[in-house]
Amino acid sequence: MDSGPPAETCQPAPRERILRTAYELFSRRGIRDVGIEEVVARSGVAKATLYRHFPSKDALVLEFLARRERQWTLGRVMAGARSRGGTPEERLLAIFDVFDEWFRGDDFDACTFINVLLEMGGEHPLGRASIGYLRNIRALVRGMAEEAGLYDADSFALSWHILMKGSIISAAEGDTDAALRARRMARMLITQHRPDDRRTDGSDTS
Repeated sequence: MDSGPPAETCQPAPRERILRTAYELFSRRGIRDVGIEEVVARSGVAKATLYRHFPSKDALVLEFLARRERQWTLGRVMAGARSRGGTPEERLLAIFDVFDEWFRGDDFDACTFINVLLEMGGEHPLGRASIGYLRNIRALVRGMAEEAGLYDADSFALSWHILMKGSIISAAEGDTDAALRARRMARMLITQHRPDDRRTDGSDTS
């Protein structure tokens, strides 16, 4: 009786193996420290196979950044925040609840987009791509602020993103309570941007 192919043959396709390997290496060690030869060796594909799917290392990194946005920005942070909060304001604050779990976990690897931007520089194609993904995060926060009815959502998103990025850097320094500190400041920022708390003297509270 035919029981089907052995379990060990049911492996991901080569392209997926390459991407999974690249994701693990790039997110942990950065871009310049990881060479194509290591990606080839760890993924178990031929170099020609890698270059058939990704014509250059930069092309592979760009796909890694896109996957990072799907898995981390959208799949973990934003989805996690929306599942935890019952109101728009609660969902905004829940971003830092997601961060708190992340900072205390074994998989904390800081912000890939910040890391790549600092490593490669803003003029490099990979740096420019990272700037774009950071801009996407602010756009998501701005949308959540608009859902909450906060005024000056653009300014709010810029300030909120500073709290997000700052807490990640602090956690990388070893402050595992960084998300809790940022959450307290975030609550004050929300209060400043509520329409009923807006200052009548026209001064900027952001």
